[in-house]
Amino acid sequence: MGLLGRLLDGDEAERVGLFVDGPNVLRSEFDVDLSDVREAAARKGKLVATRLYLDENASSGLIQAAEANGFEVVTTSGDVDVKLAVDATTLVAAGDIDVLAIASRDTDFKPAVEAAALRNVTTFAIAPGEHGRSDALRNSAHDAVTLE
Repeated sequence: MGLLGRLLDGDEAERVGLFVDGPNVLRSEFDVDLSDVREAAARKGKLVATRLYLDENASSGLIQAAEANGFEVVTTSGDVDVKLAVDATTLVAAGDIDVLAIASRDTDFKPAVEAAALRNVTTFAIAPGEHGRSDALRNSAHDAVTLE
């Protein structure tokens, strides 16, 4: 449903899809709290997809903590970046989100952000810290935030 349809239904909130690159965000040097990531994305509208991507070696404790913070955990035996980018692009192409929020320090997501912008989806880059910021990702997004 597009913006006009949601306005007619009385739902004016932007639909936000939050995609978190676990291996690049949840590193000890960044000390990122998943609730801070979720809160940053929620400032952009209503969270309709909140996914944390992890590799198959992720601890059960991390998975449980993520689920307790309202994240759908996606584990993959392949490249986390590829799975995240494909899933994000699929939601964008389906028209299921108005805002694409990607939490990462990885420039690999720049093409997904650019593709979303071409489909008039607002893009939002969330960096895990000043030293974990990708300037290329930040500059390709409509808006960006660096977590402290």
